[in-house]
Amino acid sequence: MILVPLPRLIVEPLVRNALTEDLGLAGDITSAAVIPEDHRSAVAMVARQPGVVAGLDASDLAFQLVDPGIVMTRHLSDGAKVAPGDIIATIRGSSRALLTAERTALNFLGHLSGIATVTAGIVEAISGTKASIVCTRKTTPGLRALEKYAVRAGGGMNHRFALHDAVLIKDNHVAIAGGVAEAIRRAKAGVGHMVKIEVEVDRLDQLREAMAEGVDAVLLDNMTPDQLREAVGIVAERAITEASGRITPATAATVAASGVDLISVGWLTHSAPTLDIGLDWQSLA
Repeated sequence: MILVPLPRLIVEPLVRNALTEDLGLAGDITSAAVIPEDHRSAVAMVARQPGVVAGLDASDLAFQLVDPGIVMTRHLSDGAKVAPGDIIATIRGSSRALLTAERTALNFLGHLSGIATVTAGIVEAISGTKASIVCTRKTTPGLRALEKYAVRAGGGMNHRFALHDAVLIKDNHVAIAGGVAEAIRRAKAGVGHMVKIEVEVDRLDQLREAMAEGVDAVLLDNMTPDQLREAVGIVAERAITEASGRITPATAATVAASGVDLISVGWLTHSAPTLDIGLDWQSLA
């Protein structure tokens, strides 16, 4: 899969907001007081633990927005694996500006690399099966585009991006509509022919009802491996099958072996630990 960078138009406002949050009304008063204005430095972004890199564009922009004169040289790209001690990038420029942007740049890089790292781990766990790992809408408010990009950097795929780009009929929709079939009929009557429809089911009788109505995808929620295998047989490739519900790297291979097409994992974005990446000062001599 080719990893396509996010447009700067999407990334820059997020980085700008993060810098504004950090700089407040007076800027970096510590660096302004302690560091001479004309002092210049070189720094290296160094991995402290193994993982997968993601977020270099956001990190680069954090430095650029503080001082356009800062130059980042990337030694690795998003999606690359790192080991402890690997240099991800080197950055040169005003010492004040480097210090001002440091935390914002590392926040983005560490957070997004953490997501890419856990994604790569669960993708590896299901290697050799037909299944793909996808993320969900359980993202940090405001950071969805970046976090879903990080999932792609780790070898995963994206589920729908928002409420507007696909229909996903969940259990509460079904309860209010009065049943699976009625919810599907209403969805088909309410959206255009270009919009795909997926329905969540947690019982096989609901699945049979959904298949009788016809949908593009079925979300098989919290089913056992045996139920998933039976569900795949019922669907018989008439729709995309997606397994969901408390799936971990330890259980993912068993879920994938059931024959499902997709495995959706919310914790990739809502609970991934930050990858430890440091900024080490280097001599300019």
